[in-house]
Amino acid sequence: MIPLQDTIRSRDIPVVNWLLIITNVAIFLFETSLGPRQLDAFIRLGGAVPRHFFVNPGLAQVVSLVTSMFLHGGWAHLISNMWALYIFGDNVEDRMGHLRYLIFYLLTGVIAELTHIFLSPTSTVPMIGASGAISGVLGAYLVLFPTSRVITLVPLFFVPWFVEIPALFYLGFWFVSQLFNGLFSLGMAGPVGTYGGVAWWAHVGGFAAGLLLVGVFARRRVRRVYPDEYWAW
Repeated sequence: MIPLQDTIRSRDIPVVNWLLIITNVAIFLFETSLGPRQLDAFIRLGGAVPRHFFVNPGLAQVVSLVTSMFLHGGWAHLISNMWALYIFGDNVEDRMGHLRYLIFYLLTGVIAELTHIFLSPTSTVPMIGASGAISGVLGAYLVLFPTSRVITLVPLFFVPWFVEIPALFYLGFWFVSQLFNGLFSLGMAGPVGTYGGVAWWAHVGGFAAGLLLVGVFARRRVRRVYPDEYWAW
């Protein structure tokens, strides 16, 4: 299932969401300009390496929790993340406000990365990507807009089908798939919580953080009350 758009329109311009997308794309374009050795050094400098947090903790590791969110490993990695952020992030920002949304995004991203780091303390593979923070956005969206619907493209028997799926089902299924893959990865060789190059537990941790923290960051809806039952004047 490929999500195309949701049925909730935001009231304000999602300034922060667009800035996050533009920043991620700009940094990735810079990555593409680097040679293989330069790129490897750049990723290792900006990525969050779990083992470093236990062997050599310091300011550099703390900073990498943020910088790693803006690095990506390829076009597919970038596009899938930015597309999800584009679809779901604007509505969450609309309910939180610009500054609160930015703090929420970064905070859930950090929690997502710490979840992966805790489960993979010996890994020397740099963790990169915005998916942990975006998982937090998805968790918040599920709480804020449970009755929304997601228009998805379902390529069934080589024929494209456009289907409106309840956000509760779509995001619930997504989370269960991440949790299942995370549990499956526990029995795999290599760093715990990782297989196929994906930090599944970062997705689980980010989504859970979004579910729990959305109530702290979301603004209450102000309901307008008019003196006349039928007219606003």
